[in-house]
Amino acid sequence: MLPSTPDSHFLTTNRSWLVDATADDIDLYGVLGVEKGATKAEIKKAYHKAALSSHPDKVPETEREEAEVKFKAVSRAYEILYDDNKRHLYDTHGMSAFDPRSGQGMGGEVDLDDILAHMFFGGGGGPTGTFNGGPGLKRPRKGRDEEQEYQVTLEELYKGKTAKFASTKNVICAHCKGTGGKEKAKPKECATCQGSGVITGLRAIGPGLVTQQSMPCSNCKGTGSVYKEKDRCKKCKGNRVTEEKKVLEIYIPRGSKAGDRIVLEGEADQVPDQEPGDIVFTLSEEPHEVFTRAGADLQASLEITLAESLGGVDRVVLKHLDGRGIHIRQPRGRILRPHQVLKVPGEGMPHKKSDARGDLYLVVHVEFPEDDWAKDGDRVAQLEKLLPAHPTPISADLVDEVDFEADADLDEFGAGSGDPRSGSGWVDEDGDEEEEGTPQCTQQ
Repeated sequence: MLPSTPDSHFLTTNRSWLVDATADDIDLYGVLGVEKGATKAEIKKAYHKAALSSHPDKVPETEREEAEVKFKAVSRAYEILYDDNKRHLYDTHGMSAFDPRSGQGMGGEVDLDDILAHMFFGGGGGPTGTFNGGPGLKRPRKGRDEEQEYQVTLEELYKGKTAKFASTKNVICAHCKGTGGKEKAKPKECATCQGSGVITGLRAIGPGLVTQQSMPCSNCKGTGSVYKEKDRCKKCKGNRVTEEKKVLEIYIPRGSKAGDRIVLEGEADQVPDQEPGDIVFTLSEEPHEVFTRAGADLQASLEITLAESLGGVDRVVLKHLDGRGIHIRQPRGRILRPHQVLKVPGEGMPHKKSDARGDLYLVVHVEFPEDDWAKDGDRVAQLEKLLPAHPTPISADLVDEVDFEADADLDEFGAGSGDPRSGSGWVDEDGDEEEEGTPQCTQQ
């Protein structure tokens, strides 16, 4: 339950103005007095109005306790609704999205006191909301997860990988069983927080606006009590935890993809009276110099010569991610044209937990010979005899022989004109053309 402080007493006896029984009933839009479809400007305006009207310094002393709670409520509502990501989470899952035990709205019952602690005191999985079991705010039943990115190559995702690494983490002191004191020693009340485990500070939330925020007492680390130096555990020095090195192993299944999460349950730092969090690795795929991946499919360039384009291909054209050579046989007389796409079924990425595989797409790129490769006129004549005849000449009464640039870029076609048919399709918004709907001067 919440601590027996003036604020929490008001929440316990008068919280019907905000919530009823579950996190889903918490209406942050109602707290600010705006509609669900309100714009950010409307939310900001409503917040400023509500914050000023409920500020503890603006009300009589008899109403100050209630004003403090309302002020914290409107501040928390504004913090969530003004942030696009947090607002989306709230609109989708309600306040359970901010309850660390619910998996961001993915089910499970919600403890009302935890929600209220999060609403008014910044509780939750963050550093200002995890208290270590004292008489202060109710802390989450599970500790914070430790998340980090893990770089993997496309080859490792194709074949799968097992990796070992050394981890140093906090574990409950085995000597004192997490009490922080010697056997039979009794702690005394923390003088800094008067035994509550919580201290209150101010946090700026906008120009000229601050909100009160409770946080764990740094002296007692949120327990509400401390041991005298002579009574502290000799092993952990009163910290209740010690460091431990451990070799951990992660397995990346073949067919995994960027964004997949590898979870080592319960391997995060331990905190007394709390279930340890998880170590979570999020896979990040390194760019590959040959292959591009999309889902379970792979794409690569098929580099061939002009002679192979016209006369056929019969060779290993690339090495796959597992080291196998991929052999292509294109019969003579079947031309491979630039940018033609060949599909090789079943040579893409493996599907996780399945024998199925995606497909491999090969995009033809023809390597043409260098300029002046055939200065000998006889060789050109021989080539012309082998290739199809020239097209029928175009007849015209007037003919101009023109110069040309051989390295032009089609993006220059119609550039700056604003015409959607131009090469780049880019429109200069700062150009001389007036924007649609702009008032224009009337000719006199």
